[in-house]
Amino acid sequence: QVQLEESGGGSVQAGGSLRVSCAASGGTASRYSTAWFRQVSGGEREFVGAIRRGGYIYYADSVKGRFTISRDNAKMTMYLQMNSLKPEDTAVYYCAASSTEILSTVRTAGAYAYWGHGTQVIVSS
Repeated sequence: QVQLEESGGGSVQAGGSLRVSCAASGGTASRYSTAWFRQVSGGEREFVGAIRRGGYIYYADSVKGRFTISRDNAKMTMYLQMNSLKPEDTAVYYCAASSTEILSTVRTAGAYAYWGHGTQVIVSS
């Protein structure tokens, strides 16, 4: 069973950058689709970006052009580079993984069976 652990969150001023990481264990990275979601207190988990098993990358419109998702299968680690951060990017960021191929549901939290515990990102104005 895959276990995921996020790291790298923190506080930054608007316009700054952060990189969060997601380390995986217990599986073969290339066999999984992985994604980043974020959640503010009291809200639903919002899709940020994903890399499908075949390497296709997806982004939410709200982060396109500012965030970059990447994955190092050898290190079993996924990254989310966040640039030009805005206060509305403040949230807990979660990584997620799915061992089944997902196509139309790649942006849906329910499509992912494995989740990390999240890392807090705070962007101040």
